Amino acid sequence: MKTFECSHCGHLVFFENVVCENCGSALGYLPDSQTMAAFTPDPGGVWTTLGTAAVQHYRPCQNYTESQVCNWMVAADDPDPLCCSCRYTAIIPQLSQPENLRYWYLLEAAKRHLFYTLNELGLAIPSRSDDPARGLTFHFLESRDPQQHVVTGHDAGLITLNIAEANDAEREARRTAMGEPYRTLLGHFRHEIGHFYWEYLVTDGPWLEPFRALFGDETMDYDAALKRHYAQGPAADWNAHFISSYATMHPWEDWAETWAHYLHIIDALKTAHHWGVSIAVRAQQDTTASMEQLDLKAKSFSDVLVNQWLPLAQFLNSMNRSLGQHDSYPFVLSDAVIAKLDFIDRLVQASRGMPYSAWPPDCPMTGPG
Repeated sequence: MKTFECSHCGHLVFFENVVCENCGSALGYLPDSQTMAAFTPDPGGVWTTLGTAAVQHYRPCQNYTESQVCNWMVAADDPDPLCCSCRYTAIIPQLSQPENLRYWYLLEAAKRHLFYTLNELGLAIPSRSDDPARGLTFHFLESRDPQQHVVTGHDAGLITLNIAEANDAEREARRTAMGEPYRTLLGHFRHEIGHFYWEYLVTDGPWLEPFRALFGDETMDYDAALKRHYAQGPAADWNAHFISSYATMHPWEDWAETWAHYLHIIDALKTAHHWGVSIAVRAQQDTTASMEQLDLKAKSFSDVLVNQWLPLAQFLNSMNRSLGQHDSYPFVLSDAVIAKLDFIDRLVQASRGMPYSAWPPDCPMTGPG
C-alpha cells in the first residue's frame, strides 16, 4: 500500500480516510488513478476535486453517502451508483442488527484493500456481468440458525464470508480453537481470491502441469482429504514443504494459502518501500551490516523473499514483540515454499495487464523453476 496525500493541502492521508485531518476537506479514493483526492461535496451528488491539476467530477459511491461503509468514488458519467468494489457484493448483512453495519464496513474495507492490491498487480477482476458462470461476486452472510452454519469459502466465483469473521473476539476465539498462528479478515479475502484465480489462471491451461509438480495432483478427492486432515492432522515435518498446516490438506488449499501469503508479502514490501524503509542486512559470520533500501525489481522473486522479505519480517516480528503483540508474520519460508511463491509470482507477471478473456496466459516454464 503506497502512501497518499490530500490533493488540497498535501498532508499525509490514509487509504481508509474520508476527511483530511489537516484541512478538513472531504476525501475520496479514485480507483482509476489509484490516488486520494480532496473534494467539494455537492448536495446534487456530483463532487468537484480540489487541488488537482485539472478539475474533475465524481460521484461518491452510494455506500459512501447512504451507509458510510465506503470511501471510493465513481466517475460522474458511470450509471452504476456503486463503486468498482462495492458493486461486486451481491448480499450484505441484515442491517436490522445494529452491529452488522460495523461488520459490513469492516468486510468492505478489507475487500477494497484486496482490490487495491489486485489492481496494483495488474490482474483483471471479471465480474458476474463479464462471466455469468464464474465471475466474481461476494455474499456476506450471518449464521442465524445453529443448524445451518455459514461457511466461508469459494464456489465458481462466489466468495461467501461469514460476517462473524469481522468480530475481533469471535475471530480470535476461532484462531485459538483451530491452532492457527494467524487469522485476519483480509487474510480470508486473500485466501478465497486465490481459489478464484486458480480457476482462471491454472485449471486446464499451460500452467497446470508445472502447478502439479509443485503443489500436487488437485484431482485427489477433496472431501476425503478434508476428513483425513481433521482426523489425522498434518505430518510432523509439514513446515518443510508447506506454508501452513492447513495447506497440507489438499493441493487447492496449498495453492490458496500460498497465494494469500504472496499477497501478504507483496503488500507489506510495497508499503515498506513507499515509506522509504531500509533494512540492515547482515551477512553470515559478519558483524557488519549494510543498510539497503527495499527493491522489488530483483531478478527473481526468490531473491526478493530471501534478501528483502525475510529481514523485513524479522524486523516486524521483533517490533511486535517489543509492543507485547503476537508476531506479525509467524511463518517459516522453507525452500519448497519459496519455490511455490516464486511460481505464483511468475504466473502473476505473465497475467499482468491481460484481459480475463485471454486467460490462462502462456507458460514460460516447463517445470517448477
